[in-house]
Amino acid sequence: MWKVLDKLLAAFPPRGSLARHLVLRLFPAVIVLVVLDLGATWVMTRKINFDAWLLRDIFWTMIFSQIVLVSIFAWVLISGVRSGLASINRLSLEISQRSVDDLQPLDVAGLPTEVAPLVTHFNDLLLRLDDSMQAQKRFIGHAAHQLRTPLTGLKLESELMLTRSLPDDVRERAERIKSVSDRMIRLGQQLLVLAKADPSTRRPQDSFVRMDLCEWVRVSGAEWIPAARAKHVELELIAPDDPVWVDVDTLLLEELLSNLIDNALRYGVGATTIKLRVTTNPPSLAVEDNGPGIDPNDAERVFEAFYRSPRANEGGSGLGLAIVREIARAHGAWWSLVSRPEFAGTRITVVFPGPRIGARLTRQEQD
Repeated sequence: MWKVLDKLLAAFPPRGSLARHLVLRLFPAVIVLVVLDLGATWVMTRKINFDAWLLRDIFWTMIFSQIVLVSIFAWVLISGVRSGLASINRLSLEISQRSVDDLQPLDVAGLPTEVAPLVTHFNDLLLRLDDSMQAQKRFIGHAAHQLRTPLTGLKLESELMLTRSLPDDVRERAERIKSVSDRMIRLGQQLLVLAKADPSTRRPQDSFVRMDLCEWVRVSGAEWIPAARAKHVELELIAPDDPVWVDVDTLLLEELLSNLIDNALRYGVGATTIKLRVTTNPPSLAVEDNGPGIDPNDAERVFEAFYRSPRANEGGSGLGLAIVREIARAHGAWWSLVSRPEFAGTRITVVFPGPRIGARLTRQEQD
């Protein structure tokens, strides 16, 4: 007898398992249903006089009672399964609400023992993936920093060469060297900005300061007036008279605005006006141009790192709008791009969450 009992206990599902939860949840209900079924059968066979009943009445009575019992059992079964899967549904919701940059381990508390090992192994994979990404980002940042010094020296050497009297072919080569050096230095600066804006390696919110977005755009945008006039483009500011307060990292925001204006000057071929628009509710910054616009096929990919449209005539690294995206993410902001035919040109808007210094904010990309 004791051996039989030991075997039954060994066969019983372990504590914390989904099977154990279902057994404990369903077993009392099954016992009640069996008792009800036996009780109804006993009443029908012992207490009811069937002399006046027809076989058809007996048949339908049994069918109705069985339908009621099966319905009750199905309801108990479904409710038990739902309660058992509640922790798995919670885990699914947590995963669906995570941002693409969040590689922190998932919480295994309360999960059934059948699922917990899978989540544990998945957490190990997330940690290894996060370590690999962090190593890659550190390498990119260090490489960009190390390359900046020799590239700057190469640029200075080419500039010194251009100050002297040189044969035409040598001057042409020196100018190409200087141009390539400028592009490489700019690329290194953009990679360093990407590393700084990455919320997984640091918290940009720790360096946030509260400032008037209108006044800041007025001052920072004025620095681009000479470059705009060199391309025969008017730079306009449209902003309210009252301050628009936001919490930002000023260095990152400087890069964001610079990349937006540079992108408009570089790719807005034929544009005559670039407008810097600041709005109050919600606090936002938009850069608009009346150029040829962006092809709909490219509009979905221009924010990807190193993506350059095959129709682009100007050279570039493909990092400008990727930096805008990362800086917006670091500020808990969202961004949008509108082009032809909805807008006569291209308009890129960054909407800020408002003054919330130090808050951990995550916004999803908007279409």
